[in-house]
Amino acid sequence: MEDEEGPEYGKPDFVLLDQVTMEDFMKNLQLRFEKGRIYTYIGEVLVSVNPYQQLPLYGSEAIARYQGRELYERPPHLYAVANAAYKAMKRRSRDTCIVISGESGAGKTEASKHIMQYIAAVTNPSQRAEVERVKDVLLKSTCVLEAFGNARTNRNHNSSRFGKYMDINFDFKGDPVGGHIHSYLLEKSRVLKQHVGERNFHAFYQLLRGSEDQELQALHLERNPAVYNFTRQGAGLNTGVHNGLDSDEKSHQAVTEAMRVIGFSPEEVESIHRILAAILHLGNIEFVETEEDGQQKGGLAVTEEALVGHVAELTATPRDLVLRSLLARTVASGGRELIEKGHTVAEASYARDACAKAVYQRLFEWVVNRINDIMEARGRDPRRDGKDTVIGVLDIYGFEVFPINSFEQFCINYCNEKLQQLFIQLILKQEQEEYEREGISWQSTLDTHHRHHPHYCSRQLCPTDKTMEFGRDFRIKHYAGDVTYSVEGFIDKNRDSLFQDFKRLLYNSTDATLRAMWPDGQQDITEVTKRPLTAGTLFKNSMVALVENLASKEPFYIRCIKPNEDKVAGRLDEDHCRHQVSYLGLLENVRVRRAGFASRQPYPRFLLRYKMTCEYTWPNHLLGSDREAVSALLEQHGLQGDVAFGHSKLFIRSPRTLVALEQSRARLIPIIVLLLQKAWRGTLARWRCRRLRAIYTIMRCFRRHKVRAHLAELQRRFQAARQPPLYGRDLEWPPPPTVLQPFQDTCQTLFCRWRARQLVKNIPPSDMAQIKAKVAAMEALQGLRQDWGCQRAWVRDYLSSGTDNPTASGLFAERLKALREKDGFGTVLFSSHVRKVNRFHKSRDRALLLTDRHLYKLEPGRQYRVMRAVTLNAVTGLSVTSGRDQLVVLHARGQDDLVVCLHHSQPPLDNRIGELVGTLAAHFQAEGRALKVRVSDCIQLSHRGTQRHVSVESRPEQPEPDFCCGRGAFTLLWPKQLS
Repeated sequence: MEDEEGPEYGKPDFVLLDQVTMEDFMKNLQLRFEKGRIYTYIGEVLVSVNPYQQLPLYGSEAIARYQGRELYERPPHLYAVANAAYKAMKRRSRDTCIVISGESGAGKTEASKHIMQYIAAVTNPSQRAEVERVKDVLLKSTCVLEAFGNARTNRNHNSSRFGKYMDINFDFKGDPVGGHIHSYLLEKSRVLKQHVGERNFHAFYQLLRGSEDQELQALHLERNPAVYNFTRQGAGLNTGVHNGLDSDEKSHQAVTEAMRVIGFSPEEVESIHRILAAILHLGNIEFVETEEDGQQKGGLAVTEEALVGHVAELTATPRDLVLRSLLARTVASGGRELIEKGHTVAEASYARDACAKAVYQRLFEWVVNRINDIMEARGRDPRRDGKDTVIGVLDIYGFEVFPINSFEQFCINYCNEKLQQLFIQLILKQEQEEYEREGISWQSTLDTHHRHHPHYCSRQLCPTDKTMEFGRDFRIKHYAGDVTYSVEGFIDKNRDSLFQDFKRLLYNSTDATLRAMWPDGQQDITEVTKRPLTAGTLFKNSMVALVENLASKEPFYIRCIKPNEDKVAGRLDEDHCRHQVSYLGLLENVRVRRAGFASRQPYPRFLLRYKMTCEYTWPNHLLGSDREAVSALLEQHGLQGDVAFGHSKLFIRSPRTLVALEQSRARLIPIIVLLLQKAWRGTLARWRCRRLRAIYTIMRCFRRHKVRAHLAELQRRFQAARQPPLYGRDLEWPPPPTVLQPFQDTCQTLFCRWRARQLVKNIPPSDMAQIKAKVAAMEALQGLRQDWGCQRAWVRDYLSSGTDNPTASGLFAERLKALREKDGFGTVLFSSHVRKVNRFHKSRDRALLLTDRHLYKLEPGRQYRVMRAVTLNAVTGLSVTSGRDQLVVLHARGQDDLVVCLHHSQPPLDNRIGELVGTLAAHFQAEGRALKVRVSDCIQLSHRGTQRHVSVESRPEQPEPDFCCGRGAFTLLWPKQLS
């Protein structure tokens, strides 16, 4: 058993108890229940206690822990039993079955659900569509069958009122390919009447409370179940035991979705709802004898004929035939003459109730058969696909004792008697077969307590027992206790008769679904047939067939226990559980296991668990066989006297031997774990080292390959780079490996310089000054001004040009000659007409002359008279905007900044800002000085220590650029068409 089941949780297997007494058994059961361990083994039999609450014991993670494991490797669980049955089926190709037993409310239905979920989860790893379809039908069928076959009782909120045995067919790969459901003895009398505190079948309440208003209106139903005789008893109850989570509304939606997934057509679902509604209306029909003139006429009538119309509409039958079938029946005389015999009120009520029960039973059987048709294995050929194997899951009603026990309880308890006998026989048979197989001597010591009991008792046999009525009650002493039965209704329920009129009526319905439920309705009334078998005989025959079927399979058992009568979570009533342990024979089962040997394990498995406790078997033995190694291990521990050696298994008689071995193993496990951790960590470190070396080697070789490939690609692409006139300008550089990125950056820089050199070599010397100025302008503007006149030729001295200054170029030449003689400058850097503004907010046309020594402001109207001269050494920088305007502000140290706008150019407003910036910047670079160039749309300037701002505003109506002033700021008004 896995270590997570420590001693504080009690014994996980009742076989390991020190003493086999009822007190020790109950003490261990109580301890495990209080610790949340609701499952315990008796060998391979699982004992399950209903917790009446949700526990975190299920789901995909739990399924993964049990999948593929042996029964004893994990703590007791339903999944372990399901896995054992599945492995036995898959490995040995043997049919298996899981028998779930216990009284009503012990959790049998929930156990079967978890088993189905486990089988669905571990099968079909290849996700075949057909297998997925079968799995969906298997899982969803439970929801549908619970709706039509389960009801709330005083002992169980979701009690199965029918027996269910499901065969699941598997192919040779272990995937489900089909299935078949057998149902046994539906308690159809519940349709008519229920005990106080109980309900009718869930389907009725789900229909009333979960349907849409439109559907209820179409079915002539009201949402309140108290309106209908058949559902009035349970109208104030629901099925939820966990804060109403399982409400009828949600259950109706779940059942409808389940039927859709299974494959019921929308028409079939509608027919089912109509049949349920018809049963409810049928239950409200009352009969009264007719009178005429105060005297009884001898006839019979329905008190509310609208209900007859509703039944006729919902069953798709003629209204007059429905009324006739309710009020009379047709019989055939000896001469095959048909006679219509009217009913009395009692006979009509009996016929109505019989019809309601029969219709619901046929509906339930049709639902089961419809699911079987959908689940049936398709296209299976044993000669091609091999023989299918089967896992059977039996979830059948538990032992029942009610205040009034009738025919149904008699049959149910008979079924439980047969299953209990089968359980004892198969357990003994399994023990005997295993001992014989392994060559172990066997002697039966079990004396069953059922053999000598007087089973039958009545008031006639025991006149002093006043708990029974004369002529009505009798008592049967069952294995689970005494049950008193009432014979009232026994004969009618056993005969289970229904008038042929109803069969013919429903067979002739235009509803195909309802018609298919009544094939015997096509029989002619005059046809002579044998008396049908009674319900008791049919049930007995089905039980005999079921027992024979189970006996032919390898059985696995789940024995369910109900902890208390009040369905309260966390409470275990010892007296109540002691009674169940007694009649389930669990203590006798433990004694059977212990009478021979408490534990048995194959030799390899025993060695695998305990070999570390012996020096001769750790880590691997060198003896002749596993049996010899096991013998040496037990001799070292001195335990050889408490065991027996079979052909393939070791049989251990006393649990103390197992406890001693487990304790020895527990002491050594930490030491072995440390040793294994050390060895494994060393192995992992060596693996990682070798892996890293290999990775580095691969990386090194790969980098070399990438470098060589990249250099080869560069050489291929740049072979034609020397060809003019582009010199490789259109060539694209390939993306380099990361390690070559710095190298490629350097290569690109060198290539750009080389290409520039090739281009510069072809430029005439007269254009070099212009090229240098343009480069200086580009560097100074830093891309902040997009349009700066780079694409045109730069003239520089525009005032001496006849194109720009046709009328006054001569006058400017004379002024230039005079200034050269006076100031001795060498070259003219730039000259142009400008529009200036001064600190007095006055704007005038002026001329700007820039030489290698001075900056001059000239007045064109007076033969270019010098109005202001600033040495070039005093100029510190200039500012321009980012637009197309020609605004420039020249900053001088110790003097007012000069604000001008270049204009009167040819073509008009030619873009010469870049030329001015480049020429001045190139000159400063040649002299080793830095020129500060600022690009901003709001330029700051200084006039006599006062800080001002100048900006540009575009105006559509402005013909020529001009300045305007306001609030200590200048604005250049620029024509919008030129912006």
